[in-house]
Amino acid sequence: MKNPKYLLLLLANLFAFSLFAKPGADSLYSVKGFAIAAPRPNGVADFVKFINEELAPRKINTLILRVDYNYQFKSHPELRDSVALSKSDVKKIVEACKKNNISIIPQINLLGHQSWAAKLGSLLKVYPEFDETPWVKMPATAAEYKWPNADGLYCKSYCPLHPGVHKVVFEVIDEVLDVFEASAFHAGMDEVFYLGDDKCPRCAGRDKAVLFANEVQTIRDHLAEKGRELWIWGDRLIDGRTTGIGEWAASYNDTYKAIELIPRDVVICDWQYDRDNQTAVYFAMKGLRVVTCAWNRPQVALSQVENYYRARATSGKELKPRFYGMAETIWSSPSQFLDGYYGRVANPQGGDNTPWNTFKVMFDKMGQLEQQAPATK
Repeated sequence: MKNPKYLLLLLANLFAFSLFAKPGADSLYSVKGFAIAAPRPNGVADFVKFINEELAPRKINTLILRVDYNYQFKSHPELRDSVALSKSDVKKIVEACKKNNISIIPQINLLGHQSWAAKLGSLLKVYPEFDETPWVKMPATAAEYKWPNADGLYCKSYCPLHPGVHKVVFEVIDEVLDVFEASAFHAGMDEVFYLGDDKCPRCAGRDKAVLFANEVQTIRDHLAEKGRELWIWGDRLIDGRTTGIGEWAASYNDTYKAIELIPRDVVICDWQYDRDNQTAVYFAMKGLRVVTCAWNRPQVALSQVENYYRARATSGKELKPRFYGMAETIWSSPSQFLDGYYGRVANPQGGDNTPWNTFKVMFDKMGQLEQQAPATK
């Protein structure tokens, strides 16, 4: 180890891994998580109230907060949303979480999800040169967007091999981690359909699994320089055809092979919403810590909780800590979720299949199991 820079990086990685891995050995739920978009400035007070009155009593200890460009970045003000959180707004959320022993993990979508329907995200809007598929034009309006479509457009991706992209995204990552006082970062990286496109002058002909794994490694290594940890969604690491899970909650474009290539200290958020595919076992067997994620189907969430508990109870000492916890994920705005949670809007046609009902059912069940089987070392 002749290069002192790499020696220091290795020591930082070992320290970070030991810091985050220890709780899994002596806690039934290392992660009791809640994932949601960050509120807009006018919703901060309501959000803090929810943290104090709903998350804290359920002993939720991890808040995955999708910030993206909903912050008044100083490093790249050109990327800010038109209405974005101030540093003062953020500190109100940070203080509420500190008071309740909740760790915040900010998320900015990297690689994929750089657009939605007819809306281009801030990164590619400001830096169109980062676009993996610039020849694919966005529809003029959301009403014009259809799936499937001739271009295979779901969400845009940035090109991971563009020489300028990481300088920009790493600067906003560092700033958001600093302001949220966070020791882990969620990079998203789910539902990446555009990668290694045949027309891309940099990516054409390259193995998509290697491209994906290298991007994971690049982000992870940047975070590790300051002892920070990387979390990602797990769908691109599952073979959608072999499992029958499909191209949304798993991969059809061969990125699944990247599971053999990514660092073992990356935390996987395994979302399987329509049915309990028990893919957490797959990730744990591959040597990765995995957080099982639910959304809007209470019965699926209950099955996931029971299988999580069973896996923890029956696994040996090597596998047990890799079943790292569970999280409820919300895919509407915080205001929409809170309106539903507090009964300010009528239940939709889904009946009991709502995120807020799943939240209550899931954490009630987790609490029951904690009481029945207190954590032991």
